[in-house]
Amino acid sequence: MPTVPEEAMVAAAAADEKLGRDTVVLAMGELLGVVDAFVITSGRNVRQVRTLVEEVERRVKASSGRPPLRVEGLRDAGWVLMDYGDFVVHVFLDETRDYYDLEHLWSGAPRVRWQARVAG
Repeated sequence: MPTVPEEAMVAAAAADEKLGRDTVVLAMGELLGVVDAFVITSGRNVRQVRTLVEEVERRVKASSGRPPLRVEGLRDAGWVLMDYGDFVVHVFLDETRDYYDLEHLWSGAPRVRWQARVAG
């Protein structure tokens, strides 16, 4: 199984609990070398995107004490990028996610079964 930071799993679970859509974790270490994982999720509207970002930030900080190094895109909230250094959380509006299709762009990245790791 590819190695991804435990906080990426916490971020995925936080997004899922706030009804983030189709939350996935991609192991990026072999492909990029600069980041170990992408967490990708989406919301139906701007308010939900902002709620997802707030919950991810709250839960990762509660779990590890780590705030994001930077957050970009929060004002428009079409695509919010939360950079934690070793992993990045992408929170999209549904239509923006469909347009950029990161899962297809990075289709060579292994998907990590985060639900089993968080539940277990």
